[in-house]
Amino acid sequence: GGGGGGARAPRLVDIALQTGGIFESEGWKHISQAFEHNTLHMIGLLSDGGVHSRYDQVVLTVKGAVERGAKRVRLHVLTDGRDVPDGSSIQFIQQLDEELAALNAKHGVDCKIASGGGRMFVTMDRYEADWDIVKRGWQAHVLGKAPNQFTDAVTAVKTLRGPEEKKVSDQNLAPFVIVDAEGKPVGPVQDNDAVVLWNFRADRMVSISKALEYKDFNIFDRERVPENLKFAGMMQYDGDLGLPKNFLVPPPEIKKVSGEYLVKNGLSTFACSETQKFGHVTFFWNGNRSGYFDSNLETYLEIPSDKIVFNEKPDMKAREITDAGIVALKSGRYQMVRINYANPDMVGHTGDLNATVRAVQTVDQCLGELLAVADEVNARYLVTADHGNADDMVQRDKKGKPLMGENGAPLPLTSHTLAPVPVFVGGKGLPDSVTFRDDLPKAGLANVTATLFSLLGLQAPSHYEPS
Repeated sequence: GGGGGGARAPRLVDIALQTGGIFESEGWKHISQAFEHNTLHMIGLLSDGGVHSRYDQVVLTVKGAVERGAKRVRLHVLTDGRDVPDGSSIQFIQQLDEELAALNAKHGVDCKIASGGGRMFVTMDRYEADWDIVKRGWQAHVLGKAPNQFTDAVTAVKTLRGPEEKKVSDQNLAPFVIVDAEGKPVGPVQDNDAVVLWNFRADRMVSISKALEYKDFNIFDRERVPENLKFAGMMQYDGDLGLPKNFLVPPPEIKKVSGEYLVKNGLSTFACSETQKFGHVTFFWNGNRSGYFDSNLETYLEIPSDKIVFNEKPDMKAREITDAGIVALKSGRYQMVRINYANPDMVGHTGDLNATVRAVQTVDQCLGELLAVADEVNARYLVTADHGNADDMVQRDKKGKPLMGENGAPLPLTSHTLAPVPVFVGGKGLPDSVTFRDDLPKAGLANVTATLFSLLGLQAPSHYEPS
């Protein structure tokens, strides 16, 4: 929706770490008040997937804190299994344990893992889809309470993943707390401590940020709220809400997005998805902004997602989204109808091939019905995806050969693929003379917005990547 490239969040964090700017920020000064006499807690996704966070950035931030006076650091790790191969959490935790042990030996500090859980079950809710996810994270990270207690994180993950024939995915691991020899949690958040969320991506950090920052938070009972908490995000996750107030790296500034131009030109928009992707057609599309540019010209419809592991119901809410899109098209009220189907990504992330096939079949049928109505109303359409997932469901070696597990079955791929995504432009309202350009060899998602302007018969702003 922004029409261009520019430095993205992970690159901004890289630059801030390379230049040392992160350690000079107001957010860093805020959390550093806890370094001398209290504990620095860091919470986030532990992987090198680069979608929500990156392992090397976490380690560099911990090292920077220790070198600048932090005496006691506790890490609360969320296992991935979606943006990286399932099962790799053990490797990341082992590596982190080694890095922390080296820091302890070199600097005489006390750094260790204190709690954790799977990203889809603990802490990383998005779009307020399931506050129980956040509550489980609060209890484990802040209160030091969880149904599973272990003396080290590697044992925790190996145990909670279960036996080979009934493996639990990294992303769905139950919450756990690390305890000492006396059974006491090693790292609950106490008064005057500091907390940093290390994810750079916003969507799965907003809910937990609200629980950490808002004094009048009442969506679930927090039981105990640490006093004088120094809380900061790696970035500010919601600019409209100013959430969190303190952050270590300024977020990318995305101005003059397409939604602003549309409303200023009197054009109306309908945007719809289910909860799991609703922010993709609203918050992200609008440059990390919540809410409307003009509620008289924009309608945002969120279909509540089921609170399940999505291979259990691979149809998800595709039918309801399609029905809503058809009503919007037939109403004649909107110049743009923006739809996102969550199924191929959300079900693909489970690694369940049969369920993913069903998900793709469902979306294929629903999209066909939607485009048929688009033709009925003489519309023009653009169909694309922001990345692959369901297109390849097995892990492969460098030659493309499937990797096999101990049981002889192919290892499921739960992460996004790197395959180019297709783009389709058509519709009965599209003149026969319209063709694709052949002079933009590096065209990609950044070019989509200007293309939509062209399909609306408008000239895209000059600073957008071209149609």
